[in-house]
Amino acid sequence: MESYLFPFDSLICMLLGISFTVWCTLLLVFIIVPAILGVSFGIRRLYMESLLKLFEWATVRMERGAKEKNQHLYKPNSNGIIAKEPASHEQEIQELRRSGGGSEPEFDMSDIFYFCRKGVESIVDDEVTKRFSAEELESWNLLTRSNYNSQHISTRLTVLWGVGVLIRYGFLLPLRVTLAFTGVGLLVVLTSIIGLLPNGRTKNYLSEKVHLMCYRICVRALTAIITYHDSENKPKNGGICVANHTSPIDVIILASDGCYAMVGQVHGGLMGVIQRSMVKACPHIWFERSEVKDRHLVAKRLSDHVADESKLPILIFPEGTCINNTSVMMFKKGSFEIGCTVYPVAIKYDPRFGDAFWNSSTFGMVNYLLHMMSSWAIVCSVWYLPPMSRMEGEDAVQFANRVKAAIARKGGLADLLWDGGLKRGKVKEVFKEEQQKLYSKVLVGSGEDRSRS
Repeated sequence: MESYLFPFDSLICMLLGISFTVWCTLLLVFIIVPAILGVSFGIRRLYMESLLKLFEWATVRMERGAKEKNQHLYKPNSNGIIAKEPASHEQEIQELRRSGGGSEPEFDMSDIFYFCRKGVESIVDDEVTKRFSAEELESWNLLTRSNYNSQHISTRLTVLWGVGVLIRYGFLLPLRVTLAFTGVGLLVVLTSIIGLLPNGRTKNYLSEKVHLMCYRICVRALTAIITYHDSENKPKNGGICVANHTSPIDVIILASDGCYAMVGQVHGGLMGVIQRSMVKACPHIWFERSEVKDRHLVAKRLSDHVADESKLPILIFPEGTCINNTSVMMFKKGSFEIGCTVYPVAIKYDPRFGDAFWNSSTFGMVNYLLHMMSSWAIVCSVWYLPPMSRMEGEDAVQFANRVKAAIARKGGLADLLWDGGLKRGKVKEVFKEEQQKLYSKVLVGSGEDRSRS
């Protein structure tokens, strides 16, 4: 009996061997070699265009089916919940006093209703909290995250969704995991080897080529389709590159088009292995946990790095946390106190193909990477803005706000003054004091007007 099974076993082994050979050949020819040479066959662009046509067809089918069943397909626009008219703090209080019949300059009981109304408005239409949740799509992209009224529309769309699940989890996910392990493995091994070379031009050249190759392989592991604009403004040595922050893959997106010196905290595990190997080949800046809160030490390390123009530009995300790619929140002033040239970069993702936002309060890194690798693709645009320097009489906070406004304007993002740290922490006393000062100015100003009369 066993003799009859031998040919069958041999056939299975032969087929597995052929499949593995074909898989590795396709991987090498169409992905790894183009990543090394920095070229593209245009397959990902064609894939993106095909997906767009598929999404358009699915949207038309859903709208037609919803219309026949009298269903509301899209979520009502929430921008009209609270009608806000642009007015100053003082104007709104004076208007409320006039409507209540009071016009005395001193404190009035009706002022309490102004602050109550503002509080309710902030709860209903919170500018901060909604920046840390995925942006709802108007059309269905055949992923698990659908439109507002997720109901059965047609059998054809359901079958199409099922085929999409098989493609994403049966083909794309294994391919992307293979590429991710290939890119990270090559990065660790090759940077460790390059670290054995003496410092010099040859080591820097090899380090740059290895980093670019490995990051481009990792980009392909996400099927990332990136459009870079204004490349003449790319960051140069001796400067700091600052960008808005949506996802941990922001680093890969930027580093696949140019080499940077990374800044971050020392980690353990796999991340620690990657960090230790990278720093052997390139002068990245890693801080121990006890050093992170030492602002003077951090500033000195950054200043020493940018003072040496032979070293790569530093890549920093001044928001300090991931935002859902609809806005730019407050930039920490530390990187703007160095006194060097700042190279702003705006990153904008297209959520139709996959949501790149990482909500670290909800998803761990492994779950997030699984979510990313099982999406259709990661499509984004990157704009390199002209270099900016601190103007005379401008402090670090003003400089940071000017850079932030430029990034928000270029990326089509909302420019918010709030600190992204509010995602986990309480409102700082400074923000409360600002509101108190504004109200005190109303009372003091009214008193001065009365004394003049």
